[in-house]
Parts: sequence; C-alpha cells; structure tokens
Amino acid sequence: MTLKIKKILISQPQPQSEKSPYYDIAEKYDVKMVFRPFFKVEGVTAKEFRQQRINILDFTAIIFTAKTAIDHFFRLCEELRVVMPETMKYFCTSESVALYLQKYIVYRKRKIFFSSTGKIGGLTPNFTKHSKEKYLVPVSDVHTDEVGNFLDEKKINYTKSVMYRTVSNDFEEGEELDYDMIVFFTPVGVQTLLNNFPNFEQGEIAIGCFGQATAKAIVDAGLRLDCEAPQPEYPSMTGALEAFLKENKKKKHAVG
Repeated sequence: MTLKIKKILISQPQPQSEKSPYYDIAEKYDVKMVFRPFFKVEGVTAKEFRQQRINILDFTAIIFTAKTAIDHFFRLCEELRVVMPETMKYFCTSESVALYLQKYIVYRKRKIFFSSTGKIGGLTPNFTKHSKEKYLVPVSDVHTDEVGNFLDEKKINYTKSVMYRTVSNDFEEGEELDYDMIVFFTPVGVQTLLNNFPNFEQGEIAIGCFGQATAKAIVDAGLRLDCEAPQPEYPSMTGALEAFLKENKKKKHAVG
C-alpha cells in the first residue's frame, strides 16, 4: 500500500538540538514533523514514596537506567532531606546517563560506573567486582523487566522503587488529529490516542512505533503497524522512519 505522507506526528517532546535526525528527514522527504508528547512524566510525592517503606540510606549503590530516574531520585532526596554520602556508588546503563549525574554530585569524587553497550549487561564486570553491595533501582510505574531479570540472574541484592510515573497528556478540546502518520513510543501513548479519539479509524494513516511493548499495544488495539524500531538494521526510530519513507516514495514512483 502506498501512502501519501506529508505531515507526521512524533509523540515526543521537540528535540532541543537543531541537529536532530528528525529535521534532516523532514527536509529530505519534504514532510512536516510535529512534536506533541502523548504522555508526560510526573514524580511520585514524598508521601507516596514513604508508603513504599524504603530508606534510601539503607543502600550502598544506586542503578540508574535514565536521566529522568536521576532527576526524580535527587528530587525525592531533597524533599526527604536525604544527603548522599560520598561512599555511595552509582551504576549507569550508559555514559550519557552517568555524565548527567554531574547536575547533582561532584562527579570526580564519586564511584561511578557505566555500561559501554547502553544495556545493563555491559555492567557485568562491575557487578561481579561489587557483588556485596545493596542496590536501589529507581523506576517508572511502567517499566520493562530487562533490568530486574538481569539482576535476578546475577543473584544481585536489589530493590526497585517507583519514583515517577507516565501519565496521558490529553488533547485540548477542538485539537485535531490531522496527520498522515503517527509515531508512538509508549503503550501509554497508544492509550492516549484511543481515549481522546474513541472513534479513531486508521484508514490511510501510517503508524510507527519504538519498542516491543508499544508494538504489542498497537496490534492489540486492532491497528496496523507500518514502521517499527528497533530492528537489527535500524536500531533507532529515526533510522526506521527514514527507511519507511524511502520505501514508500519508491512505491509511489513505481505506481506513478
């Protein structure tokens, strides 16, 4: 099926960098990219956190999987008047997440480890060396089991704590859904679409997504999935999106 794609809704915040691949794709394929998050992140309150009966200073190490987790962890520390000891160890799933810690702590004075692969498995040598630590893992209310499964497999002593949640970012009254393609990044985004447009009919609207859980939510909703990442040849959403637009353009020329 050849689709006429001129206006694409990316259900994420607008990239801060002008060098984002999304802008390159927009120019190359003469499409308009509209950035409108379908979800927003809210921190749990100090009261909600206390209900989890977790004392942050009972732990000797923290595992961070995202910058958002770092923001909400230190926000809660401030609200609870918890001061991080210099002995606390930090394990991060990527270098960029580790470097983000500089916003809150003196980086060079701390014990910080990061995965070179961007996955929790890249920290295996560090976990082996620090197997006696007691780990705290700040997570969202909606998260995959990848980290937990890995830590269980390695028999690591850890506790997960929900420190933030993903909620729907509803459409304003009268806000139209006039797009030729919609790209989703979370199952919450798919739910937001269906909640706001209960009579939504896909028709010739292309749908793209990032992540297996999001893909499942799209298929479960009875929608057609046209473009999916990550794939072995397209690990990023922008890579998969460009490949899809290129193929669509090729089909259009063949028909024309």
